[in-house]
Amino acid sequence: MKADLHVHTDISDGYYDFKETINLAKLAGVTHLAITNHDTIRGLEGAIALGEKQGITIIPGIEISAFDLQSGKKVHLLGYYFDLHGLNIKKLCDPILERRKINSFWQLESLIIAGFIINLENMHLRSKNSGVIYKQHIMAELVQENFMDDRYKSLYKELFKGKGICAKDIEYVDMIDAVKAIKADNGLAVLAHPGQSDSYDFIEDLVKAGLDGIELNHEDHKVEDHLKIREYSNKYNLILTGGSDFHGPYGTSINIGDVECPSEYHYVFKGGF
Repeated sequence: MKADLHVHTDISDGYYDFKETINLAKLAGVTHLAITNHDTIRGLEGAIALGEKQGITIIPGIEISAFDLQSGKKVHLLGYYFDLHGLNIKKLCDPILERRKINSFWQLESLIIAGFIINLENMHLRSKNSGVIYKQHIMAELVQENFMDDRYKSLYKELFKGKGICAKDIEYVDMIDAVKAIKADNGLAVLAHPGQSDSYDFIEDLVKAGLDGIELNHEDHKVEDHLKIREYSNKYNLILTGGSDFHGPYGTSINIGDVECPSEYHYVFKGGF
């Protein structure tokens, strides 16, 4: 069994569609793949059917953009194996997508006013499957270089960070509500990449809300993160997961299957949906 439990497609801010993503997983020898698009579960039933044709178990997933209500700090929650209709998840996440749409149009307007050349037809083509324009779509319009190139990084920081003309965050949902929505739809709630987000301080509160696990294996996690996460896992009896956080050319050079779920937790995900 080879399980990658953190993958994005063009339904959110990934580059490849479901079919292309599953084909890449097949080439990488992945047997169990969780598609965890940002704040949406659209298309998962079709993805499951595509996976069956390739002999790959598609695990219904999502990555919810949340925050801690008191500190305002961002916290990402992964959900797995929830009911496919996901009524509670959709009720929570649909407003996030609407706010993101409004914000992206503001970003495009800001860029055009500042003198950047934006082909709106291209933007709609890049986002036709997601229905939402993401920063990755905007950057692909502005530069030819990929995510890892210094010019890309420099322009991204200039535009979207600090006092950049596109630097405005949308309002995310309360992290406790995110866990509760996943649990209400009979899913597993997992804290995503706490080493990347520095969200360790919130684990106790998330556990009280029903947290099931923590993402252990992630490209951004160092040795000290692994040690800390295993301590929390032992303390609160939490499962451990892992995945590539794959976005294709819209992300780092890491590929599907390069980061996997720890083998001692394969039993949690082996059965399929």
